[in-house]
Amino acid sequence: MNQINQTGAIRNGFHSIEQVTDTYLKNGIRESGKTAEISFDEVLRAKQQALNPLKFSKHAANRLNDRNISLSADQTKRLADGVSKAGEKGINESLVLVDSLAFIVNVPNKTVVTAIDQSDAGENIFTNIDGAVIV
Repeated sequence: MNQINQTGAIRNGFHSIEQVTDTYLKNGIRESGKTAEISFDEVLRAKQQALNPLKFSKHAANRLNDRNISLSADQTKRLADGVSKAGEKGINESLVLVDSLAFIVNVPNKTVVTAIDQSDAGENIFTNIDGAVIV
């Protein structure tokens, strides 16, 4: 808390309101100037990822199309939640099971690598994963 002495001067090192304003505003401008170095493209991509946190690889998109698999909004949300849970546990390559669908997901990149319907799973063996999530 600032103290005022007998002459009416504030004992904080500032002699005028302009000094206070200049000190605090210029520091704020310098710090906000750092964000100006981020390109518009980077900001746009970050916003798009926030809206749609999962990407589907070309292979996964082809698998979904070839197998006539369409995800409902609820299934997509559950898949994204499963990927988030896998990330919280430190899983890199995860099997995420949503209803009768299986997805192999690269968790750090939030990219679905492949999609499999339970009827097409064959031997039900999944390799090169380090965790599984059932949602």
